[in-house]
Amino acid sequence: MKKTFKDTKFGAFIAKAGQSMPEILSIGGEILTGDVGGAVEKVGALLKGKAETDPAAASLLQEFEIAKMEYQKEIFALEVEDRKSARSREIEIAKTGGQDWMMYLTGIAGIAAFFVVIYAVIWIPTSQTNKLFIHLMGLIEGAVMTIFAYYFGTSKSSADKTNLL
Repeated sequence: MKKTFKDTKFGAFIAKAGQSMPEILSIGGEILTGDVGGAVEKVGALLKGKAETDPAAASLLQEFEIAKMEYQKEIFALEVEDRKSARSREIEIAKTGGQDWMMYLTGIAGIAAFFVVIYAVIWIPTSQTNKLFIHLMGLIEGAVMTIFAYYFGTSKSSADKTNLL
């Protein structure tokens, strides 16, 4: 069964805190839009502001900090599980002796995108002031670095070591 936000300790905290502070529930609506991080920060700011004058809010603030740490721990565990499944995929490909064509396609696409960005920065002067292009450049940089780190970084050397064994 898929775990949802309301099934987490932090989600349970939001539901509980919303009973005594309805403002928290209005911020909780942001979670539905996918901005969990922003909602968490706003709830924390709201509680910190009220904790100075309201003892109930101070108590909720302590619970908030604990729930926030638990939520971050759960998110980290999901990231670790995701990396583990990706490594398992690579190991299975290596065991069967197959080729991972996705690695080559991703590498070529990443290098091509990188060269397009370099070309645009050097030869198209308006690209340096275009906010959309700058945002796109950051997205490409982040995606390419992540993909290259996976395929050509430590996971790649681990796959090569597995093949040698």
